[in-house]
Amino acid sequence: MADGEQPGNDGPIAGEGPPTGGDADRHEGAFSVADTTPVADASVDDLLDRLREGSVVERRRAALALAERDPGPSAVGAALASAATDDPDPDVRQFAVEALGEVGGEDAAATARSALDDPTPWVRAEAVVALDHLDREGHREAVERALADDHHAVRRNALVSTFKRSPERALEPLLDAVDDPSGRVREWVAHLLAGYDDERAREALGVLREDPVDLVAETADRSLEADPERFRRRFGGRSRPERSEDALNRPPDY
Repeated sequence: MADGEQPGNDGPIAGEGPPTGGDADRHEGAFSVADTTPVADASVDDLLDRLREGSVVERRRAALALAERDPGPSAVGAALASAATDDPDPDVRQFAVEALGEVGGEDAAATARSALDDPTPWVRAEAVVALDHLDREGHREAVERALADDHHAVRRNALVSTFKRSPERALEPLLDAVDDPSGRVREWVAHLLAGYDDERAREALGVLREDPVDLVAETADRSLEADPERFRRRFGGRSRPERSEDALNRPPDY
């Protein structure tokens, strides 16, 4: 998307966060929770069979449905790790990484770290989310390396995770990203800079208020009016939030 192009309404992971757009492609929708109703009554063994041998749609649903079950036997983690690594469908790999971030287990962290090198950017972006859920502090270095990824969704998620772990450590990366080529990333930079009572942050927000993408400029304007301490309190969260209250990419109320 050219910087002057107006963004739409598709948002970041799980549809959370400020309304964003631009830089969109068909995989953005893969961050939304798929309909698992058709497999709601399936047993764990049945879901594992579908994940290994089902159609593409069945494998996607099975991966997400397993995230909603008790982790149970180690076979669940092993099957999800295998799908996240080897499935030919990128959405299956992404959903399997998401599921591993929810169920945890001995295979989860290693698989999510490996997924940071997946050729599909949405898998890499989901890997950042999974690592944030599993152990935000423990995977700090891996997440910070993702700040240099060549795709906006990965950079955005890495910025959010870094801010949630340590706003102080996130300030320099946020200032570096003021001129990010992605309007989607710049919007999040403008959003997160609300958490700083710092002259450099205010100067950066002044620049972003003049951004050619309206949502970036509007977000910067709101951030200049926000209370930094309240912003940080509302943007905080546990290292591994419950699925229903996942706060990664979710802004506080102004």
